Amino acid sequence: MFDLGLTELLVIGVVALIVVGPKDLPMMFRNVGRFVGKAKGMAREFSSAMNDAAEESGMRDVAKGLKAATNPVGTAMDGVKEAAQEMAKSIDPTSYKPDSETAKLAAKLAAERAHDAKKIQAATARAAAERKAREASEALAHAEAAEAAVEQAPEQPSSADPAVAPSEGSEAKT
Repeated sequence: MFDLGLTELLVIGVVALIVVGPKDLPMMFRNVGRFVGKAKGMAREFSSAMNDAAEESGMRDVAKGLKAATNPVGTAMDGVKEAAQEMAKSIDPTSYKPDSETAKLAAKLAAERAHDAKKIQAATARAAAERKAREASEALAHAEAAEAAVEQAPEQPSSADPAVAPSEGSEAKT
């Protein structure tokens, strides 16, 4: 209501002290407090009377209508929420029993899924076996090629072997 800071209140207090005097100042503050209290009470009473009058005249319904007009999506969602709550109250999930046609269809779908799962597992196992066989044949081919390479390579003496004497051209001259 009033926007008074600390400095403004201090100025008002100093002026009141000078004008009224230190002797009558407490009585004046008491009277001002009573006046402010009465004013707040009257404002509260007026506000509650206006709210009561608005409720009696149907202004709240008009306000809801205006809110619905300005926010139709929110209002529609409120209606959907209310309908869902009513449906949840009327539906008892424990009383649901599928009819025989639904049960047969569910059993048929479950059997088809199990059959498809077995097919997938068999295809995966077959592919894994083929891959392992291919890797084994490749490993065998590599091993045979390595053996053939070892057999074809001429045998060379090792330079670290002490029994082998160095050749004439490799001797160092002193």
